[in-house]
Amino acid sequence: MARRKNVLDESELKIVRQTKKSYVETFSDAIELFEKNCNLRNLRPHTIKFYKNEISAFLSGLAEQGIDVTKLKPTNVTEEHIQENVILFMKNYKGIKPVSINSRLRALRGFFNFLYKHKHIPKNPMENIKLMKDRKRVIPTFSKEQLNQLFRQPDLKTFIGIRDYTIMMLFLETGIRVNELIGLEVSDIRWEDNLICIRNAKSYRERLVPIQKEMKNQLKRYLSIRGKVENESLFISIDETPISKRGIQGRIEKYGVIAGIKGVRCSCHTFRHTFAKISVQQGANIFELQAILGHTSMEIVKTYVNLFGNDVRESHKKFSPVKMLEKRYL
Repeated sequence: MARRKNVLDESELKIVRQTKKSYVETFSDAIELFEKNCNLRNLRPHTIKFYKNEISAFLSGLAEQGIDVTKLKPTNVTEEHIQENVILFMKNYKGIKPVSINSRLRALRGFFNFLYKHKHIPKNPMENIKLMKDRKRVIPTFSKEQLNQLFRQPDLKTFIGIRDYTIMMLFLETGIRVNELIGLEVSDIRWEDNLICIRNAKSYRERLVPIQKEMKNQLKRYLSIRGKVENESLFISIDETPISKRGIQGRIEKYGVIAGIKGVRCSCHTFRHTFAKISVQQGANIFELQAILGHTSMEIVKTYVNLFGNDVRESHKKFSPVKMLEKRYL
């Protein structure tokens, strides 16, 4: 029997080359693949931007530590990189809080999980990385006095003042997110049913949020002044273009400064927390709150109930250990 040749010919080498897996070579290619996948999954533009910003910050952080990111391949990133050059660098050298470090880790987890799952890298550097433990902080909310101070600030003799007053009132009435608010159109108001349809929801699930008579009347006043314009956006700028997210945030912050609000960040999301607090204190249950706020998980809703529920405070009157102390009089 004749011996076969040890050296492969071109046709045989071609078969070998076809079966050999080639991994992604550069971070720019990896990010492009990841962004394409995000779009295929129909992730929100805001979410995609978050991922890209965090990955960019990750590479900038490596460069700041003397690592040549122009030569670094995604295949070369290790668990040690994440531990030493991300977590410890951000914590010890930058003084960054755990909540921000965890945001970076979540983004990197999504990125490297995708690369590994689709076989663009041989090993996932995030496989054994856990989020940092962080203390649960008290959720900031506006007091009744602060709310009244804020609502005194818009100039109700101007279009912008009426618009801003209506926006703040809608935040307080419904607890909607700022991204949801800028996505509202005039047709989303269901006048007969006392509802507003939230379509630009974080979870991609449309929901109906109730509004009461006073809110309806304020919306009618605003719309009569807004009049007919070329776009359907509910809230518009003085130029009759849809108001931006940053535009709303800036107005709320400005009113907070003018009103002298202290001890709480004057933001759109603080209105959301305040809505949740007042709703729980007035007897809203966990399922009602979840439906209105549009949370897919019960965890955050449970936090609101635990923090602001009257039943805990009422029960505390009965079991308070201080009652056991002997009374002393001056």
